[in-house]
Amino acid sequence: MKRQNMKEILEKDSTRKLFLDLYGEGNVEENLERYRYLADGFVKNFGDEEFELFSSPGRTEIGGNHTDHNHGKVLAGSVNQDCICAARKNGKNEIRIVSETFHQDFTIDLDHLEPTEKTTGTVPLIKGLLAGFQERGFQIGGFDAFTTSTVISAAGVSSSASFEMLICSILNYFFNENKMTVTNYAHAGRYAENKYWNKASGLLDQMACASGGIVTIDFKDCENPKVEKIDFSLDEIGCDLLIVNTGKGHANMSDEYSAVPVEMKKTAAFFGKEVLAEVDEEEFMSRIPQVRKALGDRCVLRALHFYNENKRVDAEVAALKEKRYDDFLKMICESGDSSWKWLQNCYCIETASEQAICIALALTELYLKGMPRTAYRIHGGGFAGVIMVILPKEETAGFTKYMEEKLDDKCVYKMSIRKYGAIHMEL
Repeated sequence: MKRQNMKEILEKDSTRKLFLDLYGEGNVEENLERYRYLADGFVKNFGDEEFELFSSPGRTEIGGNHTDHNHGKVLAGSVNQDCICAARKNGKNEIRIVSETFHQDFTIDLDHLEPTEKTTGTVPLIKGLLAGFQERGFQIGGFDAFTTSTVISAAGVSSSASFEMLICSILNYFFNENKMTVTNYAHAGRYAENKYWNKASGLLDQMACASGGIVTIDFKDCENPKVEKIDFSLDEIGCDLLIVNTGKGHANMSDEYSAVPVEMKKTAAFFGKEVLAEVDEEEFMSRIPQVRKALGDRCVLRALHFYNENKRVDAEVAALKEKRYDDFLKMICESGDSSWKWLQNCYCIETASEQAICIALALTELYLKGMPRTAYRIHGGGFAGVIMVILPKEETAGFTKYMEEKLDDKCVYKMSIRKYGAIHMEL
């Protein structure tokens, strides 16, 4: 589309309805302005009035914390914070991306996608994505893109996966005739993080960002995860979804994060298997003394978390389908409790004096005590970042004031589940 036409299209009722689905009540006007700014930024940087628009959301993790990498089960949803871009094919053998949010302007030569010594940052990530596309037989090509993002960075709502899925949607639309699936996207993202970032991630973040809405995913067949959309909105029970940023990001905690799947897989290897999903729970339980002696206590605790999280996800999904919402909220808290006590991803042992996540959880527990229709938990990979809170809409303002007085101004973000994942904007 052309910039002049886009600005007219943004005023249409159909566009406003789409933006209501994407960004939620009260957020339409500010996001329409974001897209106007995006169009102007693209023209300023690339001198072309014609482009396509793309959007990819962040995600919230509801249940199944740290299970996907061992082929377990999760419950997650895409949120109304997103990464958006204007892009065009450039007819060159290179990709140029200008990121307004992160003050980046870089070019990638498509003839040189080999890994480098650097295992952090955007350039290695995109190289990995492109290599992941080629690895699975999909096409890549040159394009220019101007991007901006509202997804909280390095804080557990998957800013990196959101960006990955944005790039995937561009490549799919421009070079693969929209034939790629959400699973194809996710595998490319995991390939990039595993091979180019040396981060032992699974497929949860990518699948949740790309799918849209609330989904439950079973990763038992990791090549073809089973995805089921769940028809549920927190508005049905008069609740808001809040993300509280504790002020410390987890961008430099790959070792702590990676130790979780590594230790689970060590336990699986003890039984001659690759991942815990392949190990019978009863057999594991019967041999806990031997596992403790061979691998240590933390491996046992993390395995216990894995088995019980899988069962909890099934129970959460059943509660939603049967409209047992009090049970559902209770199980979110139980999942968070398991992450804190058994999985142990609320703070780093090497920096035990820094426990921002634990402080946020403790303050939240005190505030919500005795209040109906509430839940809270560690959110995402953990060790730092954010927590998730669900509470009645009428309590949001008071809780926000309370937390921002004790943690940091502007640390509470009100979010909503959006029905669309990573998309080309068909306006």
